[in-house]
Amino acid sequence: MITFDPEQLESRIAELEQELGAPGFWDDQRHAAEVSAEHARLTRRLERYRRLTQEFEDARELLAMDGDMEDEIASSIAPLRQELDRLQEDALFSGEYDAGDALVTIHAGTGGTDTQDWAEILLRMYLRWAQDRGFPTELLEASPGEEAGLKSATFSVKGENAYGILKAERGVHRLVRLSPFDQAHRRHTSFAQVIVAPLLPDDVDVELDESDLRIDTYRASGAGGQHVNKTDSAVRITHLPTGIVVQIQNERSQSSNKQTALRVLKSRLLEQEQEKREEELARERGATQQADFGSQIRSYVLHPYQLVKDHRTEHETGNTQAVLDGALDEFVHEYLLAKAAGRVI
Repeated sequence: MITFDPEQLESRIAELEQELGAPGFWDDQRHAAEVSAEHARLTRRLERYRRLTQEFEDARELLAMDGDMEDEIASSIAPLRQELDRLQEDALFSGEYDAGDALVTIHAGTGGTDTQDWAEILLRMYLRWAQDRGFPTELLEASPGEEAGLKSATFSVKGENAYGILKAERGVHRLVRLSPFDQAHRRHTSFAQVIVAPLLPDDVDVELDESDLRIDTYRASGAGGQHVNKTDSAVRITHLPTGIVVQIQNERSQSSNKQTALRVLKSRLLEQEQEKREEELARERGATQQADFGSQIRSYVLHPYQLVKDHRTEHETGNTQAVLDGALDEFVHEYLLAKAAGRVI
């Protein structure tokens, strides 16, 4: 499986440059913006590859001249491995929206305070991961639990390939630990579901029938001062045919929250259609997907031993704290390689 092909990249950049210079190119603003964005993205990728190649060649020449510097040289080129993994990762994205931004929703499963606390831990994990990647995030909604944690949360992640990367995280996540909320300090198992959708640009049209929507307003919860306690600024939209529920409360204006909620709903509906297509393709090639609360994609075991294991790729690590602090790249990378090879969807 070829996961990075510089010659193919050069060829595609040349095609895009030809299109950029064609007469009347800017007549279609939306198409022109898409072509320009792809050209800039691929150019950055090729330049990164050339820089890494040059750094490796420089290190090899230095080693040939002075073998006593082997340890120093090995240490200096260690970061190249991570960058090469990122390059390989970039080449695995082929979906229409993979290069764009993402919407992530976390739902606590059944089980009360423990599962709601687990949902909040996952939120922190993803926000830390995004921060380490340099991806800006915005929390759009967070519904607090009765005692602790969150019933649900929705946030956006903006950056190159954010959606393509985060698709690796969609599914059910299982936590096993000694419960901090159980007086007997017994072991509990908690589940939370992670839903990932592309954050659609404003000009992308997704057909939505107003009669299929139930729109409710309510008072926003959590921080926000006196305003949120006196006005029904939060908005909840239920898409009746699918049962998808979106609620937004981050803005003080009800109309702003409604517009954001509609945008999120359209993204969720598009993601649902894409998942259906992927499931059909998976059935044709014999791959399977686990999407219910009884069949998690990943387990985080904190007791009686320490282990995080992805059940799709079998990738695992005993450094559970690092993973919960946002060290997800190895899990994402293994999933993307398995997906490219057709072993998972």
